[in-house]
Amino acid sequence: MEKQTNIKLVTLGVFTATFMTAIEGTIVSTAMPTIVGSLQGMEIMNWVFSIYLLTNAMLTPIYGKLADKIGRKPVFLIGITIFILGSSLCGFAPNMETLIIARAVQGVGAGAVMPVALTIIADIYPMEKRAKILGLNSAAWGVASVFGPLAGGFIVDTVGWHWIFFINVPIGLALLLLISIYLVEPKREKAGQPMDILGSMLLMVSLLLLLLGFQLIGDGGFSIKILLFFFGSAAALAAFVFVEKRAKDPVISLHLFKNSTFVFVNLIAALISGFLMGVEVYIPMWLQGVLGTAAGLGGLALAPMSVLWMVGSFAASSLLEKSDVKRVLMIGLSVILFGGACLILVSVNAPVFLFFVISAVLGIGFGITITTTTVTAQNSVPHSDVGVATSFNTLSRTIGQTVMISVFGVLLNTVMHSNLSQSGLKVEADVMNQLVNPHTANEISSELLKPLRGILYSGLHQVFFVGIGLVVVSLLMILFLSRPKTANSVKMR
Repeated sequence: MEKQTNIKLVTLGVFTATFMTAIEGTIVSTAMPTIVGSLQGMEIMNWVFSIYLLTNAMLTPIYGKLADKIGRKPVFLIGITIFILGSSLCGFAPNMETLIIARAVQGVGAGAVMPVALTIIADIYPMEKRAKILGLNSAAWGVASVFGPLAGGFIVDTVGWHWIFFINVPIGLALLLLISIYLVEPKREKAGQPMDILGSMLLMVSLLLLLLGFQLIGDGGFSIKILLFFFGSAAALAAFVFVEKRAKDPVISLHLFKNSTFVFVNLIAALISGFLMGVEVYIPMWLQGVLGTAAGLGGLALAPMSVLWMVGSFAASSLLEKSDVKRVLMIGLSVILFGGACLILVSVNAPVFLFFVISAVLGIGFGITITTTTVTAQNSVPHSDVGVATSFNTLSRTIGQTVMISVFGVLLNTVMHSNLSQSGLKVEADVMNQLVNPHTANEISSELLKPLRGILYSGLHQVFFVGIGLVVVSLLMILFLSRPKTANSVKMR
């Protein structure tokens, strides 16, 4: 008797993969102030997040193509193996530069985990059951949002930050075992069309040069070198478009960009995801650096956002049945705008519970907006292109996060350095690293603690002000949405 896939155990493996990648964001955000204080690298802290997002985003379309050509199982196992390797290297990192390199490796593996996991669900479940399973799969993000900060704070406060990465190793090994044994795939015929390697490489080069340009601005201001990076990024992007037009199997189909609705909902998704990254990284830093809370409490403030995200997603589904996309997006973005405005208006001495409330409000807004942009991106194209549209929507969100975390890092460092130099305080250069680490902040003298917290508050204030600007631009983009010209369309008035 031919061996068949054990659907229940493979589904458990997919849920485990989702949980592992979901908890990676919340647990690292919680521990980052401690890591920065330990490795002395606040100036390049944003690279810990951005390099992971960059390698993740750049490899996602390649993994998707490979999964179609050689099968889901080998690609998924390769991705998990690389992720385990990268996690181990992160845990052993002796300095910030090594940690960044290790996070790049981790991102290479993560690029296969989520998209291939969702593809496996599509393979093993019929259409009528798939939506329910995907809904349950998304619940793993809510669980991770609660467990991640608690686990991150506990690990940091007890055995040390290194173990927030080592914890991925046993989870990943269990995942390898489940998928290796219980996922059975039919043999595939050798693909006739070659991989679009050149297009993939050009896309990677374009975004890498763009990100390097933003990072170098924060290191030393504008220069000829930075302009060359941006020029190189634009040239690589132009070459990418040229190659994609002639590729037999393009990594991104350019005909999708003739659909204005598809373009604008993905732009909105990218901008809002960029603001989301700022919220996830800098709210814990606010609580730990400005208010002096423990690492666990700083990260736990993000839990209401992820839990209420699910509520926002369900609300979006209900609203889309009764109203048009423009109106639903207006509601979601307005909620985000209100939450962002609260972050701007709260004082330096704002109570901790207020951040839990703001986090909950933002979660509802993000849930409505991101779900609506995803559904609209899928429904604005013919059914034959839904898979490609979904992949690009994911890529757009990741690119938005990658670019904006660099921009926010540049902005925060610039404002803090400027305010520190103008304050006249006689302090060491690494004093801000010391401030954001709950374990070392108490070593700063009481007369310096208040002005330093004010400087950090000012920098974070500017970060969230720019974030609100992204939301305002997204609201303006709603005006350019038009009715999708497909049978698969949702309401668009």
